[in-house]
Amino acid sequence: MMGLGWDPARRRVFRHREIDLNATALLFGGQQLVDAVYHEQLSSRDGSVRHLGDSVTGDGKGDNEVISIDITRVPAVVDRIILLVTCYTGQTLAEVDNPFCRLVDARNGVELLRHDLSPYTTSGFVLAVLVRGEHGWRLREVADSINAQHPVEAVPRMGGYLA
Repeated sequence: MMGLGWDPARRRVFRHREIDLNATALLFGGQQLVDAVYHEQLSSRDGSVRHLGDSVTGDGKGDNEVISIDITRVPAVVDRIILLVTCYTGQTLAEVDNPFCRLVDARNGVELLRHDLSPYTTSGFVLAVLVRGEHGWRLREVADSINAQHPVEAVPRMGGYLA
């Protein structure tokens, strides 16, 4: 499970403008994008990856957006899942109050990765890549900043993370 959280805009410059971060899972087969799960497409075609709802404000405690991944159901054609965050409203992550993203093993609640996003002066962040190998799935932490407001803008920049 990928979790993404942030607090509503409180800073003076954004007082009249909401901040909308987005959690995204990009499913690749080789170098080819096979499917995407994000605020405009809440489920992969087969239902193995699901976005549990879009938050456009950051209201509430904890994870504001969650992506659930059932790796036992991911189609065989998919060998990489890239998990990323983008800021739909265009602010840098450094301009957002208390932004974080994390990866949790939903079977036991163990947090595998967690990143405070506030140091990043870009509008996006690549958290990790799940990689399918002959012995199953493994997690590769990326923790890299990118400039992208929308997941579609991020797709052409993902090639380096697929190696």
